[in-house]
Amino acid sequence: MNVLDKLPAQTDMGAVRLRVRDMKAVYDFYTTGVGLQEIPTDNNETWLGLGDKLILILEHDATLRHPSRTEAGLFHVAVLFDNPHDLALSLVSTMARYQERYTGAGDHLVSEAFYFADPEGNGVELYHDRPREQWQWNNGHVAMDTLYIDPVAFIKKHATDEEIGKTITEGPNLTGKVGHVHLQVGDVETAHKFYVKALGFDETSRFGSQALFVSAGGYHHHMAMNTWNSAGASPRQKTLGLGVVNLTVPEGADHRSCTRSPQVLGHRIKQ
Repeated sequence: MNVLDKLPAQTDMGAVRLRVRDMKAVYDFYTTGVGLQEIPTDNNETWLGLGDKLILILEHDATLRHPSRTEAGLFHVAVLFDNPHDLALSLVSTMARYQERYTGAGDHLVSEAFYFADPEGNGVELYHDRPREQWQWNNGHVAMDTLYIDPVAFIKKHATDEEIGKTITEGPNLTGKVGHVHLQVGDVETAHKFYVKALGFDETSRFGSQALFVSAGGYHHHMAMNTWNSAGASPRQKTLGLGVVNLTVPEGADHRSCTRSPQVLGHRIKQ
């Protein structure tokens, strides 16, 4: 692929739209749990973010069904915190109020991450990045793994007892953004043709026919696709859960417009 066909290095993830049935339950999870804040809007929807960074757009729709575990769609939305301290406080807050929603953790070498499922089953990753100079690359692929992390040890390492207590009683005050979006798809090769060949991401890691990781500008991954639950899935039907993934490119960059992936979701690319 010609370098001019690639997404600009400054490409970043924008807000993710979720279609939800129980707005209060989902809203409470992301605000009183994760620590997102409501951002005022005149639209007939709910915006949640950190500071001036819009992370989630919640769209209420009581008419839609929940997707099955084997359908193409969302694997998780990943909230990237600016530092391990803020990640620790979000973890404290979420575990204190929604411990039953906790699904695991992983040291991925490039990052440290903790996983939850929101009240409607949407996957959520809370993570921070290790410094880029610590990432290891080989022929354009970044080294990643999934090693054990003790969440209690992580919290104690990065937050004081006073901060932990205050977070439990008052909630956290955090900074962060959407770091990446991980999808489950029917076929990795079809995803590669779309995200790499057509859209212009770089492939940064691949696990055969099971998973693909892509990014712009040398990030470890802005998006990922796997078939672990969804191999052979057909194009998505409109359901609760994932609505739209937004990508943001720098002002003046070559605009790529894309309205629908072959198997996955609606996209919007903004300048």
